[in-house]
Amino acid sequence: MSDLDRSRAFLKDVKRLVIKVGTAVVTRADGRLALGRLGALCEQIKDLNSLGYEVIMVTSGAVGLGRQRLKHRRFVNSSFSDLQKLQVDFDGKACAAVGQNSLMALYDTLFSQLDVTSAQLLVTDRDFKNKDYRKQLHETVQSLLTLRVIPIFNENDAVSTRKAPYEDSSGIFWDNDSLAALLALELKADLLVLLSDVEGLYSGPPSDPRSKLIRTYIKEIHQSEITFGDKSRVGRGGMTAKVKAAINAAYAGIPVVITSGYAPANIIKVLQGERVGTLFHQDSHLWAKDKEIGGREMAVAARESSRRLQALSSQDRKTILLEVADALEANEKLINIENEADVAAAQEAGLEKSLISRLALKPGKIKSLANSIRVLANMEDPIGCILKRIELADGLLLEKTSSPLGVLLIVFESRPDALVQITSLAIRSGNGLLLKGGKEARRSNAILHKVITTAIPDTVGGKLIGLVTSRDEIPDLLKLDDVIDLVIPRGSSKLVSKIKSSTKIPVLGHADGICHVYVDKSANMEIAKCVVLDAKIDYPAACNAMETLLVHQDLVHSGGLNELIADLRTEGVTLFGGQRACKELNIPQAHTFHHEYNSMACAVEIVDDEHAAIDHIHQHGSAHTDCIVAEDHDVAEVFLRQVDSAAVFHNASTRFCDGARFGLGAEVGISTSRIHARGPVGVEGLLTTRWILRGSGQVVNGDQGVIYTHKDMTM
Repeated sequence: MSDLDRSRAFLKDVKRLVIKVGTAVVTRADGRLALGRLGALCEQIKDLNSLGYEVIMVTSGAVGLGRQRLKHRRFVNSSFSDLQKLQVDFDGKACAAVGQNSLMALYDTLFSQLDVTSAQLLVTDRDFKNKDYRKQLHETVQSLLTLRVIPIFNENDAVSTRKAPYEDSSGIFWDNDSLAALLALELKADLLVLLSDVEGLYSGPPSDPRSKLIRTYIKEIHQSEITFGDKSRVGRGGMTAKVKAAINAAYAGIPVVITSGYAPANIIKVLQGERVGTLFHQDSHLWAKDKEIGGREMAVAARESSRRLQALSSQDRKTILLEVADALEANEKLINIENEADVAAAQEAGLEKSLISRLALKPGKIKSLANSIRVLANMEDPIGCILKRIELADGLLLEKTSSPLGVLLIVFESRPDALVQITSLAIRSGNGLLLKGGKEARRSNAILHKVITTAIPDTVGGKLIGLVTSRDEIPDLLKLDDVIDLVIPRGSSKLVSKIKSSTKIPVLGHADGICHVYVDKSANMEIAKCVVLDAKIDYPAACNAMETLLVHQDLVHSGGLNELIADLRTEGVTLFGGQRACKELNIPQAHTFHHEYNSMACAVEIVDDEHAAIDHIHQHGSAHTDCIVAEDHDVAEVFLRQVDSAAVFHNASTRFCDGARFGLGAEVGISTSRIHARGPVGVEGLLTTRWILRGSGQVVNGDQGVIYTHKDMTM
């Protein structure tokens, strides 16, 4: 059982839980009620109630709500002269009395709309000093829960006898966070959830980009590391109070989760075992790995290892790649066993056939990967190449050289062979690497990572390649723009878009593989049939497979269209049509042309000419790979010049768009971005440049006495 599994195993036994709702959750920034958030919260609690959970609520917000209502009342009843006078703040106890009435009325209304009954229980510090009161509290709460009523607790600040109820931290409890912890213990809850306005507990103020979300609080590690920011904007304690209450409850035996009350369904996600918020548990110290490192530490270690790799000779780096290739072949049987286990698990889980196809390492795949690595190893060393040499002035020589980017984060889905390709490219280009593969390939990725890093000598270190094992770590990694230099997502457009919107790190990736083949009226039909069939059926799950076939309208009358369609149908390809193709071929209409089938299916449309084909591609394509089949070279040149895609082919299958087939040795992905690399990204796409200036004591001194020559010395 993994650390995460152990840390969440207690959730299957949770029946009774206490949910504390903070003031910042109940109210908006302007002090008014956050009706949308409260409504969503009540719906969650209703669902939990229906599922048989016993839910007890502790709510804040009465004082803030009361103050808002009294301010409004005073404003309505004030004369103009009154408004010019200095306004004195309201008595806190009066605010509590007014706000409590409004708050409970709101809860009652919201729950009533959901056919749920709620009950109010106001308590004070002194109540818990009375043994009979505590016994009666147990009995009342038990009766309410048996009737499926939601008990809602709040401190009765209107009649509190503490000297300073908003500051005094003496007594049995002193705010609603500590009250929630006390009730969780008193009522023998199985879980306490403290809802906040942030995702959980951070190592520093959440607004600080260097702060990291702490998933599991370990007192021995985190107690001295955390730096708290300001207290809550509206409540009494903020995160400091929550952490103190959480520690008290957790170390008394009640697990606690601090999480956001803003995110929808967070309580349900917690109970389903998702890694949401920060967990406090009395056994958390037992789950900490001896040498557990976070994303930042992993990225820093990868950078340090990459610098040691760059310091090696070209021959030494080549030797590392050759040893990696040998290690893969030597461990082929073990790798296949782990991969077969992943495939079997994916089939049992009912995952899509296209995903399973990408997941499987087919016979001969390991040998093919090893050979690609050897091709890469035998290429010219890409690091330190002089791209340009300029004489700035006499005795002053400037060189532009190729240089590794630094640390790469690669997030990829399904394909374990991608791990091998990406790793070999990182080693050849001198970059450090963090890898996050899909959970469906967990065992395959783990064994491949182990085999590869074991082959890396200690002079460089296996930490050159870090393997990220949890999806929950990705948001933290995407914040590390100071230690990660480039993110490359390989997967669905949804994955790519999500990553692009979640980071300040440059992202290199493609959105979709909407590839087209346009068959012109001048096409050699034998060539056309071969290209179309290969582009669709050679590997339908690949991003460079044809997803839309465009056919010149003249081929409808000449019979060329029917020949192409007959061949596709014979191979078992399901066809969907555009408006014109549907009528001509009597096939179902495509819901959209911007669709990546990743299977034995594709769209077909009839177009007027090459210009219409180009317009169609620009409107519906993804700028990945597009092809024209034509014997008219003028038409072909128009297509090649005007189609704005990363790869544009003439009389050749779109399946050729591949790093290995391009002679790059391997590819880290196919980029449809318009930054420094586009199309299949090999070693060159993982390099940047540096300027090296060699002189003999020259100084600028206002450019006095320097005679610039700017002479190109590249040759």
